[in-house]
Amino acid sequence: MEDNQNRLSIDEYYEIEHFARENGISPSQVSKLIKKNGNERSALTKAVRALRERK
Repeated sequence: MEDNQNRLSIDEYYEIEHFARENGISPSQVSKLIKKNGNERSALTKAVRALRERK
């Protein structure tokens, strides 16, 4: 169960929306990041930071 808390459920849109709001990006950007980096929260957070640094 603990492992599930470290992963973003791609089947639950509300989780994607929540992660998007928390990180200041759109749900579609989250979906793209999941496709590229997987659904582990720490990897996604790291990818969001990288996105912000590129801007």
